[in-house]
Amino acid sequence: MTDRFRPASDGRKKSLWRRIVDVSLTDVSVLVRGVDEDAIEGLERVLLESDFGLDATLALVEELERGARRGTVRTEQDLRRLLAEKIRELLEVSGPNREVPSEGHPFVVLLVGVNGTGKTTAAARLARRAQDSGKTVLLAATDTFRSAAQEQLEAWAVRLEAGFVGGTRGGDPAAVAFDAAEAAVARGIDYLVVDTAGRLHTQRGLMDELQKIDRVIGRVIRGAPHERLLVVDATSGQNVLSQAREFGSVLDLDGLVLAKFDSTAGGGTAVAVARELGLPVRYVGVGESATDLEPFDADRYVARLLA
Repeated sequence: MTDRFRPASDGRKKSLWRRIVDVSLTDVSVLVRGVDEDAIEGLERVLLESDFGLDATLALVEELERGARRGTVRTEQDLRRLLAEKIRELLEVSGPNREVPSEGHPFVVLLVGVNGTGKTTAAARLARRAQDSGKTVLLAATDTFRSAAQEQLEAWAVRLEAGFVGGTRGGDPAAVAFDAAEAAVARGIDYLVVDTAGRLHTQRGLMDELQKIDRVIGRVIRGAPHERLLVVDATSGQNVLSQAREFGSVLDLDGLVLAKFDSTAGGGTAVAVARELGLPVRYVGVGESATDLEPFDADRYVARLLA
């Protein structure tokens, strides 16, 4: 486990395992005597406060109670092992199985989410990952209402030496997406990343606009977007689950990008989303540079939780 994944010791939230230890659930005699109700309530509280959500919490507690009754949980090591195993099982979702475009056709990623989650930075980091794999990249900024948003993504494009398509202030975001898709095809681009304006689910017009962006891309490039990723702030707790529900109601999401993952020592959110919505985490943000976006690794995630 790299240092970037180690829980902070500077006053941020304790890791899940340290909090479990604090409620004395690791007293093996308590477990062997038949699962003490106070200990179980303490575990439930810790899991809920760590953003696992009600469904995932109840499922995990039920498994631990079953293990205690069967005698397979007799030591702290047994408890830790079983908890890690069950968390990994809850994370084992793959999302929709979409057709990957054939050689010579752009792979299109559409990034969506609320304001301030880091979509533009995520777009740049995905572009860098594609470049590191030898792909040509085009970045598209469909936020035509905030000039700073376009400028930020264009600055990233210059820095990465990638292509860029933007729009005029107040223009039609879907038209920008259409132009970007056509440009990607015309230039023989391998990888197109479409950034969108932040929006809340209550902003009906903006959510309809998001669907329009999605549709027009598909008119130009068959099967696109090939990945629809919801970018969320990993420190937002259960708000992540509600955002996934709402954006998933208007788009067929393929997964999450957990931005600011290095800033939280909690982290049951990914489990809650996987459990309820069958939506996997695709990437996690672990720093500030263009290369600080990593594919989600369930084993590393669980190790971090239980450090």
